[in-house]
Amino acid sequence: MLKKFTCTNLFALSMAVAVTFNPVQAAEPVGYELVSPAQPTHDVNKVEVIEFFWYGCPHCFDFEPTLAKWVKTLPKNVEFIRQPAVFSDLWGKHAKAYYTAEALGVVDKVHQDFFDTIQIKKEHLETEEQLAKFFAAHGVAEADFKKAYNSFPVDMKVRQAGATAAKYAISGVPAIVINGKYKTSGPLAGSHEKMIEIMDKLIAQESGAKK
Repeated sequence: MLKKFTCTNLFALSMAVAVTFNPVQAAEPVGYELVSPAQPTHDVNKVEVIEFFWYGCPHCFDFEPTLAKWVKTLPKNVEFIRQPAVFSDLWGKHAKAYYTAEALGVVDKVHQDFFDTIQIKKEHLETEEQLAKFFAAHGVAEADFKKAYNSFPVDMKVRQAGATAAKYAISGVPAIVINGKYKTSGPLAGSHEKMIEIMDKLIAQESGAKK
């Protein structure tokens, strides 16, 4: 399963297609695709943006600084949601860590450091003991961590994460869904910078449609 769903499979396939495509007939790629069927959003009065990610994905790690900077510029009518993707047991452990941070209200404090610890320091953050130590280093008492980590709401969110990715036909990360209708990624857009451009364009389009 992990081999099928990776953060690089879509990029390699798209590049192969781009090389062999007839340049005379090729039109400029739109950089996104439709979600079919379109999915309902949490708040019909806002434009919803969902980021599917995995802490173990180097492309997600590379995209994070650009995305974090972009999120700070979003207008009030846009709701940004981080969504861990779960395609294996390991991905599920990292999703559980994210939802634990969410339950404790410390996502902003630990999110980038979690990426750094895995991607730069090459440390494992998989077991309850390893995660308790990581959260403790960020000011979370062990008892508070374990209460949240082993709670029913966190467990339920991890279980639902796989179904959420399937609902949008997500097969690689990072991937972005805009307002339940459109999906973009590095392979579709061509680069992380182009992803941001496409996201801005679709947000503006959806914002105009709501007026």
